[in-house]
Amino acid sequence: MKISEIRKKTKKELEKMLLEEQEKLRTLRFALHLKQSKNVREIRKVRKIIAQIFTIIKEKK
Repeated sequence: MKISEIRKKTKKELEKMLLEEQEKLRTLRFALHLKQSKNVREIRKVRKIIAQIFTIIKEKK
């Protein structure tokens, strides 16, 4: 998802999206730890999206 798409969302949508991404990150970490997944780059992408969402939420305050 591009940053411009994230900026168009409302604060409630951003908070919901943030919770979803954090849950996704948690499941990816568990899968990596249990050797079920070798996709380390996906974790990096999700962390980047979470950081972008936090930044936009701060800007909207």
